[in-house]
Amino acid sequence: MKPHTNFYESVPEAGKELTAPVKRATTMDSIIISLRSMGGGSWVIVATLLILLVGAAVLSYLGWTSAAGTDVPASGYVALVLGVIVSLAVGFGLMGLVFYSSRAGYDEPARLVKEDDASPDPRP
Repeated sequence: MKPHTNFYESVPEAGKELTAPVKRATTMDSIIISLRSMGGGSWVIVATLLILLVGAAVLSYLGWTSAAGTDVPASGYVALVLGVIVSLAVGFGLMGLVFYSSRAGYDEPARLVKEDDASPDPRP
């Protein structure tokens, strides 16, 4: 009976100390194993994403070459700089809020608090 092989280490789990070290699987080997285990739906998703990537590359090339010889006014550069600064400020602000809410305990899961029937009513 063949001992069970650990997928990540490529070393048999039974009798590790008795066997010589086995060469670890290379990255290319693990990629090939992953590609062989993909189903039909996964291949459709990969093909769709590759088509979208090629389409984006073609559109960016056409956009880049069709704008040759045009000048951008100073107001365009100012708008570009302001857009980048505002986008960075929004990103930094949102990430700050994420860290603050995580450390302040706002991200804790909700808990049901049951009131005791025997406790007196705190309202006068």
